[in-house]
Amino acid sequence: MVIAVASGKGGTGKTTIAINLALSLGNVHFLDCDVEEPNAHIFLKPEITHTEWVNIPVPKVNEDRCTYCGKCAEVCVYNAIAVIKEKVLLFSELCHGCGGCSLLCPEDAIEEINRPIGILEKGKANSILFTHGKLNLGEALAVPLVRAVKRASPEINPNNNQAISNNQVTIIDVPPGTSCPVIESVKKSDFCLLVTEPTPFGLNDLILAVETLKKLRIPFGV
Repeated sequence: MVIAVASGKGGTGKTTIAINLALSLGNVHFLDCDVEEPNAHIFLKPEITHTEWVNIPVPKVNEDRCTYCGKCAEVCVYNAIAVIKEKVLLFSELCHGCGGCSLLCPEDAIEEINRPIGILEKGKANSILFTHGKLNLGEALAVPLVRAVKRASPEINPNNNQAISNNQVTIIDVPPGTSCPVIESVKKSDFCLLVTEPTPFGLNDLILAVETLKKLRIPFGV
């Protein structure tokens, strides 16, 4: 079973609830998907046994083969690549790693290279298996790192031979808000527990979170 603990508003106690739920259940796999500000490790104090870089593929242009036709720029919806006269400008920070530019290049002048966006750490805190991600400072692309964190759980990704847990319950500490990292974090959850606070801001953001989960058709409670 996969239980996501989320909140529309930050600072409602979401991580506190997620950690105490994990401690009360015991034999669980804890995923801290708040990769921009991970803090569950401060309380669980896991012994980290594995660290790896997480990368996304970005284009590298061979200008000896490039004819500056502009097909690559046309296909990129994020404007991560631009063709100006006889020069190709790359904006790697905007690239989402879809590979469309290299696939559609008629001259086969684009190859993909890895750009690191953060690190993935795995460990254990007593009977709790622990995985979290740490996004590089200033990095905007959190979603690929969230995916990497979730791949560590066989409850979410049963086909992954690298999954480290045989535990039957996975608890996900979800980032606050309703943005793309939140959507990616709650995907494939069996249930989402929403944590809120008795303030106007808390109610407003709770409504947004509830509407989001209804769209995703994920069962939830408050």
